[in-house]
Amino acid sequence: MTVVQELGGVQVMVCAAEGEPVAGEQDAVDLLGNAYYQGASWVAVPVSRLGEEFFRLRSGVAGGVVQKFAQYRMGLAVVGDVSPQVERSDALRDFVRESNRGLQLWFVADLAELAERFAG
Repeated sequence: MTVVQELGGVQVMVCAAEGEPVAGEQDAVDLLGNAYYQGASWVAVPVSRLGEEFFRLRSGVAGGVVQKFAQYRMGLAVVGDVSPQVERSDALRDFVRESNRGLQLWFVADLAELAERFAG
């Protein structure tokens, strides 16, 4: 189940922790369609919905998903603790750091942090 919430003045489709994994570009397109239908401009996906392949940058899953969001000009927030994945990969650590500097993809601990980023 998903719900649209206003966080820091932005309409965000917040995905439930339970549900189908976001395992590739088609899953991203499905999320995008749902978010557009509900009037959201960002999608917040819990870490639990992203498989290990997403966090293995060589797999191309993260790149494909993020590219779809960029093509449709919608933001993506990965919500939750990614420290276990980051500890295993210098490339992922760099990816997370650079993403958080941008405006398209953010890795945040929780929805409160996401709201702060929008408000600030």
